[in-house]
Amino acid sequence: MNFIKYLLVGFFFGIVLTKAEAVSWYRIYEMFQFQSFHMYGIIMTAIATGLIGLQIIKRKKLKDIDGKPIYIQDKEKGNARYWIGGILFGLGWAMVGACPGPIFILLGSGFLSVVLILFGAILGTFLYGVFKDRLPH
Repeated sequence: MNFIKYLLVGFFFGIVLTKAEAVSWYRIYEMFQFQSFHMYGIIMTAIATGLIGLQIIKRKKLKDIDGKPIYIQDKEKGNARYWIGGILFGLGWAMVGACPGPIFILLGSGFLSVVLILFGAILGTFLYGVFKDRLPH
């Protein structure tokens, strides 16, 4: 029954994203057309929150729920994989109008056509696993 708290947080996060229109295809389209600041504001807020949160965890040496120290592994050196991955992710996001998180929110909202997008995301993840050793890392 421990998973219920995570399920509730997920529902709350889904409601917040829906109310903020972060899962709206129109808002995503506006973002990729550089017509609105709305989505960029949400993304920058998420980045700032993550940055501040990570700094607090590192500087205060916070522990996890089990009392173990939280270890944040440094990123490996390399540039190409971040550029290639980011471009592929952005192209996929622009083509379908949804990134991975909102796929489940849209499904929960009753947009059944999103099943195709979910299938594509799962297929892409599977193909990455198949070709991982042959890709630049």
